[in-house]
Amino acid sequence: MTKVVIRTGDVAGFFSRAKDAARKADKGGTFEGRVTLSFEDPQRMFTVLSEARRRLMMEVMHEPKTINELSHRLHRNRSAITKDVGLLEKVGLIVSQRQANPGHGIQKVIRSVAPQIELVATLG
Repeated sequence: MTKVVIRTGDVAGFFSRAKDAARKADKGGTFEGRVTLSFEDPQRMFTVLSEARRRLMMEVMHEPKTINELSHRLHRNRSAITKDVGLLEKVGLIVSQRQANPGHGIQKVIRSVAPQIELVATLG
């Protein structure tokens, strides 16, 4: 996947985009490596994508990092990072993978699902 678009919009807009995609698929068209996540309410979008979570996402977009690395780089509590990682993973913006950490057990490595994430909020 090359890009994630996070947007606000109503249900009608969502279904309109879905119909356009279906028509394109029916004609044998190809799709960009893009996924769109939609929020009906801009406030909800910015609640989920708080400043702290956006900073976390920027860190892992450049290169995968462990929870400990994120905690140190972002100057945040490890439990807060873990909570944010869980939420961002649940909405599909990041993924985590457990891997061996020789001499220290297991560590969780976090990476972005795409190298680019676009936020689009339409008010009105």
